[in-house]
Amino acid sequence: MSKYPYIEACYRRPVPHTPIWIMRQAGRYMPQYQAVRGEVDFLTLCKTPELATEVTLLPIELLNVDAAILFSDILIPLEPMGIPVAFEDKVGPVLGAVRDEKEIRALRAIEPEEDVPFVLEAIRMLRSELEGRVPLIGFSGAPFTLATYGVEGGTTKSFHHIKGLVYSRPELADELMDKLADVVASYLNAQINAGAQAVQIFDTWGGILADSEYVRFALNPTKKVISKLDRKGVPVIYYLNNGSYLSHHMGDLDVDVIGIDWRQDISLARKSLGQFKAVQGNLDPTVLFASPDQIRKRAHRLMDEAGPEPGHIFNLGHGILPQTPMENAIALVEAVHEYKR
Repeated sequence: MSKYPYIEACYRRPVPHTPIWIMRQAGRYMPQYQAVRGEVDFLTLCKTPELATEVTLLPIELLNVDAAILFSDILIPLEPMGIPVAFEDKVGPVLGAVRDEKEIRALRAIEPEEDVPFVLEAIRMLRSELEGRVPLIGFSGAPFTLATYGVEGGTTKSFHHIKGLVYSRPELADELMDKLADVVASYLNAQINAGAQAVQIFDTWGGILADSEYVRFALNPTKKVISKLDRKGVPVIYYLNNGSYLSHHMGDLDVDVIGIDWRQDISLARKSLGQFKAVQGNLDPTVLFASPDQIRKRAHRLMDEAGPEPGHIFNLGHGILPQTPMENAIALVEAVHEYKR
């Protein structure tokens, strides 16, 4: 048994209160984060263990959430694979796109201790800082989501490059997903070995695919990742954005927790998954622009809908928005902690 409600909830065991953490909980909505970010660029922040540790701790100290998540970015493992990564203000990530056979086959496997040592050092530092307070979550993007950024060369609305690869050259897309699955597994195993007490796989773009393509190019590579994890008793969470129509695939996924977005009815998710998996989510992030009283009412209503059975972790259905008033994030955490059935 763990001393942390978050870990207990991951395993669907009874907890004294519903645990809560917030995706992107250390971010631009926090003045304290902005102060640190004003001194360094984003990638430097991610790659400096002392700074990554400092901002990871902010939500623990200021919001009183029940878990910390390593401050980093899902694109970090792509750079050592051979894909240049940069972040531009008001643009977001800009990558050296890989789209043809030569570029994809040139991508290399990574050695996390050599290629991303700053991630592992930050985890070790955070475990020391957090011991006895809250557990630490490590994470990675899912293979398809990483492929989307790598093939598109950044953010997109049309996804025509990645979908073009999937539909016109499916075997090459398979090859790319296979490479990425190996990298993600290696990356997550290194985080577990460094001390991460849970790991989350973010499939931010899995929901752009039709059902059969999702299975081939997103779900199966993710299953490969999961099969290669040396879990060491560490719970695994899979978050699929905009994927409620794919929920019938989630029951067979060998993870402990399924994260859902706000488009999915949490009571139905709990009924379909509750015997086998915990459910994480799923308040619409824009609820945090309402008054604290309305935030409390919406949070309590969602918890009513989630039901009394163990295995609910409260979270937003996606990352907290940069414009969110910090006092409203605090109000949400307080509302979840005060909830009584």
